[in-house]
Amino acid sequence: MTISRRVFVKSGGLALFSFGLDPLFLARAAFAVRPPASPSDRILVCLFQRGAVDGLNMIVPHGDPIYYRERPRIAVPEKDVVDLDGYFGLHPRLAALKPLWDSKSLAAIHAVGSPDATRSHFDAQDYLESGTPGVKATSDGWLNRYCQHDREHQDTPFRAVAFGPQLPRILAGSAPTLAIDDLQAFGLRAPQPVARDRLTRAFEELYAGAATGLLSASSREAFEAVEMLKRLDPGQYRPANEADYPRGKLGKALLEIAQLIQADVGLQVAFADVTGWDTHVNQGATEGQLAGRLGELGQALAAFTRDLGERMRDVVVLTMSEFGRTVRENGNSGTDHGHATAMLVLGGPVNGGKVLGKWPGLDAAQRFEARDVAVTTDFRDLFAELLARHLGARDLSAIFPGFMPDPARFPGAISG
Repeated sequence: MTISRRVFVKSGGLALFSFGLDPLFLARAAFAVRPPASPSDRILVCLFQRGAVDGLNMIVPHGDPIYYRERPRIAVPEKDVVDLDGYFGLHPRLAALKPLWDSKSLAAIHAVGSPDATRSHFDAQDYLESGTPGVKATSDGWLNRYCQHDREHQDTPFRAVAFGPQLPRILAGSAPTLAIDDLQAFGLRAPQPVARDRLTRAFEELYAGAATGLLSASSREAFEAVEMLKRLDPGQYRPANEADYPRGKLGKALLEIAQLIQADVGLQVAFADVTGWDTHVNQGATEGQLAGRLGELGQALAAFTRDLGERMRDVVVLTMSEFGRTVRENGNSGTDHGHATAMLVLGGPVNGGKVLGKWPGLDAAQRFEARDVAVTTDFRDLFAELLARHLGARDLSAIFPGFMPDPARFPGAISG
């Protein structure tokens, strides 16, 4: 990836990235000259379950005896499954999400994944984030390409934000994006004048010789974006409606995403990593390693929806993972790398109360390579549906090069 200019500000955990963009971008986006974003602006939040979540123990096919036959030690007992439709159910540690299912604002897509057969974490994660499975040369991510081709929201530097210490592959590219490691650190203390002067000089040197000639202005504008967060005083944020986020990185990330949504800074796309899903050994069933991760996920999502309240009518949250796990448990009471998995979508615009996608079944003859859940929904069709029907994207072929998403193949995740 060619980066013609990069703005990097480290203050209280914020990293600002601007790829190939006029340095006056931040000035045009400064909140002091921009009216608050309309509450009707739609938002997509992507949570990457990095490490390959076991979709069969997340959205459990408890109505199929093959599931129990192939997993004598790690299958979720049918009595513990939170039933959804008589065949599928939630892992019990996701019980906090059942009210969202009942209100038809939560759906699951099963047997979703990549058409590429790799079981390499590195390659599969790269393909999921680039949106070009099987093609390693793609230099940018599909969420960044969406931002490149839909310019209606380009007047805010907070349009696309990743919550973590570095910019993820999915947001890399020429459209401006932010990476925020610790939003709560802002407002605690202002930088000392000497440090500020040093940073100012660094920005001036960074843009020395820039074609715009607005060298000093570019450094001031970068600091304006930092000052914006200081004025928001994130450390004073209190979740609404008695929402109780779990401790840990995921709860923290979703709390900070909710805060930016409530602050009307123009957030449209948010991304966070949710690690710890590679369960080769001692995966567990109702309790154990996977149950702990699912419990945190369920609590965090429930708190997020409670915190946002009515604002969830314009928010969609997507969980995604690079691939699933084998149907059969391994000799270490775990699961190995598989093929298709399950993904969740929740929010006001979601066509909820359904397990979407074509279920291929668990019989050996129906499995991919006789061992894995087969992919029946290409993840690009799901992502394209969210971009088109939720965010209003028009040129889907430009967002997913070499692939033409077809509404006839959309799983039906978004109402209307």
